[in-house]
Amino acid sequence: MVMRIDHYIAGRTTTGESGLYAAVYNPATGEQIAEVALASGDQMRAAIDAAQQAFAGWAATTPLRRARILFRFRELLEQHADELVELITREHGKILTDARGELARGIEVVEFMCGIPHLLKGEHSQNVGTGIDSWSMQQPLGVCAGITPFNFPAMVPMWMFPVAIACGNTFILKPSEKDPSCPLRIAELFSEAGLPDGVFNVVNGDREAVEVLLTDTRIQAVSFVGSTPVAETIYRTASAHGKRVQALGGAKNHMVIMPDADLDQAVNALMGAAYGSAGERCMAISVALAVGDVADPLIAALKPRVQSLKVGPGTDNTAEMGPLVTREHCDRVRQYVELGVEEGAELIVDGRKLSVAGHEKGFYLGGCLFDQVTPEMQIYREEIFGPVLVVVRVADFDTAVRFINEHEFGNGTAIFTRDGDTARQFTQAIQAGMVGINVPIPVPMAWHSFGGWKRSLFGAHHMHGPEGVRFYTRMKTVTSRWPTGAGSDAAFVMPTME
Repeated sequence: MVMRIDHYIAGRTTTGESGLYAAVYNPATGEQIAEVALASGDQMRAAIDAAQQAFAGWAATTPLRRARILFRFRELLEQHADELVELITREHGKILTDARGELARGIEVVEFMCGIPHLLKGEHSQNVGTGIDSWSMQQPLGVCAGITPFNFPAMVPMWMFPVAIACGNTFILKPSEKDPSCPLRIAELFSEAGLPDGVFNVVNGDREAVEVLLTDTRIQAVSFVGSTPVAETIYRTASAHGKRVQALGGAKNHMVIMPDADLDQAVNALMGAAYGSAGERCMAISVALAVGDVADPLIAALKPRVQSLKVGPGTDNTAEMGPLVTREHCDRVRQYVELGVEEGAELIVDGRKLSVAGHEKGFYLGGCLFDQVTPEMQIYREEIFGPVLVVVRVADFDTAVRFINEHEFGNGTAIFTRDGDTARQFTQAIQAGMVGINVPIPVPMAWHSFGGWKRSLFGAHHMHGPEGVRFYTRMKTVTSRWPTGAGSDAAFVMPTME
C-alpha cells in the first residue's frame, strides 16, 4: 500500500473527509509513492474556523514573542534541512543541491521576519497641531491564505506564511497536491517551535477547496503563485469577494547577450538558468536574445554543453538536472518541442530521446536548444516551463529591449555586458519587475520584494520583504489631543492643524 498524506489543522494531523485522493509520484522512477487527501469544502471551512479562533490570541501576542518563536522555527528548519531536502527531491525531482538552495532561500525569509518588532514600527509626528500628536500603526488582517505551486514546495510557501504570521495573522496554506510532504513537515516544525494551534494550517485540495478560500468572508487576503490564467482567475474572484490579493502568474524571462559580454560567463549563466530544476522555475531564462554577431559563437558554445548535460535522478550527486514533475507535464513540454519544429525553428539539440539507465519509467526530458526563433512563434510567446531554451537573433540593443517590453509577461530579465552605460539604459528602459546585470536569475533577497510586471502579477503588492509586510497589515493613523482646559466650541468646518 502507498503512504497516505493528510492535512495539518489546529496543530495536529487530520485525515481527509471527502474520500478523494490524488496520486503522488516519484518523478525519477515514475512510481506512485503516496496518495494525498483532497479536502472537501466543509473541511476547508473547518480549517478556517480553527484559524479564526486562533487569531485573537495570536494578534494580541507581542511582536517580540512572535519573533522568538520564529527564531526557534528557523533553528528547527536548519536542524531538519536534510530531511526537508530529501522530501523535496523525492516528490518534485530536482537535484538535492537545488533543493537545498530552495530551502535556504525560504529560511532567509524566516530570518528576515525575526526582525518583526522593528518592521512593525510606525511613524510618529509630535505637534501636528497645538497640543496634537499623530502616529501610525500596522495591524494584522485576520485569516490569510496561500495557494502555492509544485516547483518550489518549500520556498514559495515561505514567501508567504512567515510574513503573514509574524505580522499577527493566522494562515491556511493550500500547497500543490503533486509534492505535499515538505509543507506538512514544515508545519509540524513550526508547532514544535511553539506556534499556537490553529495559527498555521496546511490543507491539501483541489478546486473545491480553493473556491472556499476565495469566497469565504473570513479570509482577508489571498496569495498565489502559478500560471497567468489561474492567477487572473484567483485575482478576479477573491477581489470580487473583498479580499486583498497578490497573484503571481507566468513568465517568459529573456536574457540579453551583448557582443561585448564575457561569452564563457554568459554560457555558464544560461546553462544554469535555463536547465536548472529542468526549467521548472518562474525565474528560469527561457529566451536568449543574441545581439549582433554574438549569436553564432553563442550557439557554438551552448550546443556541446546542452548535449553533455548530465540528467538523472535528483539523488544522483553527479546529476545536473532531474526529471520533470509528472508524466503529463513532461508530455506537454515534448509537444512544445514538436511545435517549435513545425513552426520552423531550428532544433539544435533535441532532448526528446533521452533515456536514463535504470530509470526508464521516469519523467525525463533532455535539454533542448532552438535557434532561429522569431517573436511570432508559440515557443517564444508561451511559457513552456521545461528544459527548453530558445535563441532569438536581434540586430541591436534597441530591438532586444523592444522585444522584451512587447511581451505580455514582465517577470524577470537579465543583460550580460561589460558596458556600464548599456546596463544602466537597460535597467531604466526595461518593463519587468526584476532585473539582473550579469546575474541570470535576479531573485531578490528576503529584505527586498519579489514580483513581476504586466501579466506576471495581479495585485498591487509584491511578495516578502517590505512589500509583504505592507500586504499583510492594515495601516491605522491616530490623531490625539488631551484637553487641559475648557472645551472648545463646536466646529462645523473641516479641521485644520494649527
